Amino acid sequence: MIRLYFVDNHPLILEGLRALLKGAPDITVAGQARNGATCLSFVSAHAIDLILTDVCLPDIDGVDLCAAIKVAHPSIKLLALSSCRDVKYITEMIAHGASGYMMKDADREELLEAIHTVYNGGTYFSPVVSQLLGEGKKHHLTRREKEILSLIAEGNTNPEIAEKLFISADTVNSHRKNLLAKLEVKNTAMLIKYAVDNHLLV
Repeated sequence: MIRLYFVDNHPLILEGLRALLKGAPDITVAGQARNGATCLSFVSAHAIDLILTDVCLPDIDGVDLCAAIKVAHPSIKLLALSSCRDVKYITEMIAHGASGYMMKDADREELLEAIHTVYNGGTYFSPVVSQLLGEGKKHHLTRREKEILSLIAEGNTNPEIAEKLFISADTVNSHRKNLLAKLEVKNTAMLIKYAVDNHLLV
């Protein structure tokens, strides 16, 4: 059973999510919050598998919430649900722990697909999000991301990359997830192939 938690500032969205998931045999809605602080308090006292959160919250934004959750509860999966189409926010959500990003106009079928994909360790992006990430994916790589991409291609593990660049393994993992999101690939093998095909290795 997937224990799900919602975070959104709008009561209608929260009610709508509950209605969409009603009858799903393997999902239980463990709770909901309208701000990040309530969410953080709840997950400290209850077992949660996956949090579905908006980017824009009244106290802290979704990026900071993702970062805080991953520090305190690294096993919890995070999935962004938003109407925001800003690539900056999308990539920051992924870099700080979200395993996917979907739009609020998603239907029940897409919502279930996203939840199951993320719960099972994958990443999920709504089609429009994949398009947004793909439009300028070559141009949004930072110097650090290019360094990490090259080290990944050389076969280095996260701890090995962390040691070479004098950063933490968690930071390397965040960059790796961000690269998968930006380059719109699903795993390391596809990441390396894309980097080689598009001459992205430094």
